Amino acid sequence: MGNTNEMEVIFDSRSANESFARVAVAAFLTQLNPTMEEVSDVKTAISEAVTNCIIHGYENEIKKIYIRCEINAHTFYVSVRDEGKGIEDVKQAMLPMYTTKPEADRSGMGFSFMEAFMDQVEVESIPGEGTEVKMKKTIGKGRNAWTTQSL
Repeated sequence: MGNTNEMEVIFDSRSANESFARVAVAAFLTQLNPTMEEVSDVKTAISEAVTNCIIHGYENEIKKIYIRCEINAHTFYVSVRDEGKGIEDVKQAMLPMYTTKPEADRSGMGFSFMEAFMDQVEVESIPGEGTEVKMKKTIGKGRNAWTTQSL
């Protein structure tokens, strides 16, 4: 038991639910007393992962997106998973500016943003079965007592 806490949420792959996902994850994260910047970082990473599920995984078909969060001590873990078409070449997909949808004005920066805002990003994908993005962020590292109290 100790200091572990978990939550899971499942929702339709509609772009309207992207903000729901951001808020649900941010609400769960608050128990770690994150800074506004830490909350913003996590919300941005969640947005990118959910958008990837909608646009690339399901290609705008309405199916389910699964988010699972875990807090262990000061570390926040989140996984965003779809059961969509999967990624043929994960290494290539994670390259900055790489996009399979240039005609849809996709910048190809989703994974780059996730990597910039989280401490660790891991992508597992099986073509025809789906993709799972696992991310990790330590909350409150290097903060002094004054910073925590000034929130």
